[in-house]
Amino acid sequence: MTSLQGFLVLSALLFCVGLGAVLTRRNVILALIGVELMLNAANLNFIAFARLGPHPNAMEGWMFVVFSIAVAAAEAAVGLALVIAIYRRLRTAHLDQMDSLKG
Repeated sequence: MTSLQGFLVLSALLFCVGLGAVLTRRNVILALIGVELMLNAANLNFIAFARLGPHPNAMEGWMFVVFSIAVAAAEAAVGLALVIAIYRRLRTAHLDQMDSLKG
């Protein structure tokens, strides 16, 4: 197995763990952690292809990763703000109890 294949297998496992966390966890915080794991798996793919691709000195992959990290940080901030607002209203952090959008 080449090092690129190793990175891709690791990324796929990381993505599957994140997807499993999103689909099986009832807590909102743990679901957000799963989403972050999936974003990190995508970042690992970007870095692996940028570093082990035909032009390893090109900066395109690194720029995608920096942009992805910025988007993930904004997503985490907005997600946590929504979780706090919903928790204050419903007094729960379980996903199956957050089915009402009435104000």
